[in-house]
Amino acid sequence: MSGLTSKTPGFPGNPASLILGAVLFIILATANSGGYRYGASDQAFYVPAVAMSADPTLFPRDRGLFAPQMRLWLGDSVLGTLAFGTGHFPVLFAAMYGTTLAVLFAAAVALGRSLGANWPTVAAFLGLLTLKHQITRTGANSLEGYAHPRMLAFALGIAALACVVSKRRPAAAVAVAAAAVVHVTTALWFTAAIVAAILWDAPRRTAGLVAVGVTAALAIALTFTTLSARLVAMDTAWIQAIGDRSYLFSAQWPISAWILNLGYAVLLGAIYRRRRAVGVAVEGEAGLLAGFAALVALFLVSVPLTELHIALPVQLQVNRIFWLLDAAAAFYLAWWLVSDLARAHGSRTQWTVVAVIVAASAARGLYLLGVAPARPMMEVDLPRTQWTDVMRWVGGQPAKWHVLADPQHVARFGSSVRVAALRDTLLEVGKDPAMAIYDREAARRVSERAHALADFDRFTTADVRSLAARYNLDVFVDRADRQFDFPILYRNDGFIAYDLR
Repeated sequence: MSGLTSKTPGFPGNPASLILGAVLFIILATANSGGYRYGASDQAFYVPAVAMSADPTLFPRDRGLFAPQMRLWLGDSVLGTLAFGTGHFPVLFAAMYGTTLAVLFAAAVALGRSLGANWPTVAAFLGLLTLKHQITRTGANSLEGYAHPRMLAFALGIAALACVVSKRRPAAAVAVAAAAVVHVTTALWFTAAIVAAILWDAPRRTAGLVAVGVTAALAIALTFTTLSARLVAMDTAWIQAIGDRSYLFSAQWPISAWILNLGYAVLLGAIYRRRRAVGVAVEGEAGLLAGFAALVALFLVSVPLTELHIALPVQLQVNRIFWLLDAAAAFYLAWWLVSDLARAHGSRTQWTVVAVIVAASAARGLYLLGVAPARPMMEVDLPRTQWTDVMRWVGGQPAKWHVLADPQHVARFGSSVRVAALRDTLLEVGKDPAMAIYDREAARRVSERAHALADFDRFTTADVRSLAARYNLDVFVDRADRQFDFPILYRNDGFIAYDLR
């Protein structure tokens, strides 16, 4: 990222300015994500996965549910080692969150500068990146308000693209390899784009040989590795177990989602054509666009395969390639607004455009933090509530304890049993169906337990006793306004922990 400190009129590209810019970027990105929260959303998988790597005695019953997805993720052992050293998961994940945004800032600056952008354009690009939004019908967001390995891999992937554009291919390989350790599938899409970009710039004969080699390697991997076991059709029961995740099947998208997502490619092509017309396109830029075109082609190939419910393309969630195109579109839109439309009116107008983008980001962030819904900028640990109080007590009990709780406990009480107590739980409807995507046996388990807990709100003591015998449960945590005829182990004003042993 050698271009980070070069000078451009109107902006001091020096380390102090970059540090201040990074701080502002992190603040705006966090505010537009509704603040930072520990234990939120997908951390219901990542926190227990890291905990298992740090302490193998944890989750003796739920380990099988986590294992299929963990096989697609290499970072658990790395983070588990760090967690063992810190002994405090909230600190580890907060550090990963801050590192992610810092890397994303540096990578975005490097990408913008490698594409020949001036500093106002780079600043506008960064401002647009802070505006968190959902990538339409993909189940992914452009930013997350919690530490997610996918976000760190994405930041490293952006850095790899910057290296490819500036012809630093060994550095690109290192960046994308690091991304693969953190989050394999995100790194896979960057790898595909990078390979296509390199082939575009290579001599035709060399490109043909490399393409044949890559195709052969994929064929071998799909035939002789564990990936071959994923080339099976997901049956009806398996599909039903993953719940309402219709975003996995792009053929079922409404026409508006197709227009929005394929519109990225149209936007990129149109603005790239404009850049060529005015003579500012850089040498490696055509390859970059070829890489994005290759991603769109991969997506289109995946659509009929996911519609046939072939497990591997469903599990890879190929439609998330539009996340990469979304970030690229942010740069090209920034260039068009700042360096094309506004440049004729001088540097002051360019910085005015930047100021408008930053002000819009700040206003939106303040609204999300203060109004919809009001919550603090940073929640480094789980909030102190009656639920987390009883979970802390459960977490102090033997690691083998099996917990029965409301299957919708995350939505109703704010955090997962597996995050707040680091204990096995019978079912968490917010996360378990997502893990069922990766394994038929996990899907069977989720469906069976969802059926067993379907009438949880009307459970009697006899119902709970039957479940305890069936699943070897140790403790039942429920609201204090419901009473059950079991010995009480712990209680507060909101919850009671009953002994089921």
